[in-house]
Amino acid sequence: MSIHLTTNLSENLESLRALFAQDNTFVARTIQTQSGLRCAILFFDGMISNQAINESILRPLMQTRSKTLTAQAIADAIVQINECSLAADPDAMLSAILYGDTAILIDGDSRPVIVNTKGFTTRSPSEPESEKVLRGPREGFTESFMTNLSMLRRRVNDPRLTFSFARYAGETNTVVCVCWIKGVTPPALVQEMQHRIRKMSLDGILDSNYVAECIRDAPSSPFPTLGTTERPDVAVSRLLEGRVVVLTDGSPVALSAPCILQECFQANDDYYIAVRQAAVSRTLRTIGFGLSIIIPALYVALLGFHQELLPTRLLLAIASAQKGVPLPVFWEILLLLLVFETLKEAGTRTPSVMGSTMSIVGGLVLGQAAVSARFLSAPAVIIVAIAAVTGLTVPKLQSAGLVLRFSLLAASAAAGLYGLLFGLCLAVAHLCTLRSFHCPYLLNLIPRVHPNLDDAWLRAPWRDMPRKRFLAREEDQT
Repeated sequence: MSIHLTTNLSENLESLRALFAQDNTFVARTIQTQSGLRCAILFFDGMISNQAINESILRPLMQTRSKTLTAQAIADAIVQINECSLAADPDAMLSAILYGDTAILIDGDSRPVIVNTKGFTTRSPSEPESEKVLRGPREGFTESFMTNLSMLRRRVNDPRLTFSFARYAGETNTVVCVCWIKGVTPPALVQEMQHRIRKMSLDGILDSNYVAECIRDAPSSPFPTLGTTERPDVAVSRLLEGRVVVLTDGSPVALSAPCILQECFQANDDYYIAVRQAAVSRTLRTIGFGLSIIIPALYVALLGFHQELLPTRLLLAIASAQKGVPLPVFWEILLLLLVFETLKEAGTRTPSVMGSTMSIVGGLVLGQAAVSARFLSAPAVIIVAIAAVTGLTVPKLQSAGLVLRFSLLAASAAAGLYGLLFGLCLAVAHLCTLRSFHCPYLLNLIPRVHPNLDDAWLRAPWRDMPRKRFLAREEDQT
């Protein structure tokens, strides 16, 4: 989509009207100044502020008496608005008006004047549903790009906070912004992020996940190698740690890099509540994730291969509960896990009130009916329920937990405890090979990397952690 602008206003308007012939929202308003000079105002209805156009563009232009008006003079002395400049080329003009700006063309000058008149409706900031806190800020990112940047700028009152803009994806022409703090974020990390974003080749970007899938390390791994958040306070904390944050126009989700494993077990509340309470909560989340992936596999391994390891009374109780059940233990657990995942997916896709009710009632009714009909055993239902509840303690690792749960279950069904241990060793080996923007995924958790013990599995008090740095500052690097 490109046009050629000349000094003849009529020809320019004819070209633009032909380009947007099928678009009824395109407006080309022709006016005449008091000196007789013809001008044209170009914008898209619904994307602009009518008040800004009427008071800051139309009124000053129609009242001017200059007979030798140029585009530069309009931008410098006529238009009464805070952001006004000359477009570099016609493509830049088209991109600007498609995003809510207004273009001014005058007869005798081929240079368009771009005026910031954006006025489209946006959602007001509110607390993200997926990252609610008991204490702390209640603000969240929105789909408005500049609003999100203002939230970061308000919290980091430092001139070193830097925003780098670029447009990508031909059809949508979406703006992507890379944010970092000079002197805190390593320059190599910023260059690597910008390089990966420049290499993207997409027809359109509608959400930050489009960008994430193109720039993340190990895209086939179930573990997230790119951080995500909808909270400005979390994004700012990652900037202060020396990371890079990426914002995408039209998406409330911010990306951050590098991302490490311990970040997945952290919650926003950890830094807004007492240290001991945060330590207990983080420990419970870690134990819960381990139980969610190990308990089903351990149950199958013990009953299928190592019954002698169970206490006699417990073994007799389980055997009594399984009496009359037609399915083997492995198929019991597998079927229950599949039913639970189906109920969870159905609850997610239905309206909130109906979804939560359906999930609870469906789980209770199906579980009780299956046990009463001797189709499944009660211990199997309990094991799957424990795995399901503990798996919800770490939302960022739900995808990884799902893959590990089924993989370890299959390994235990094939080789008992030996298969379970082998599967866990493979998972640890995979984690050791992961990198996030050249940063080890197990940073602070493996001996060969210099540890920063202030904020690993347990958080230290703020008085002992005055500078919480994730990476070395620019002046500290060698």
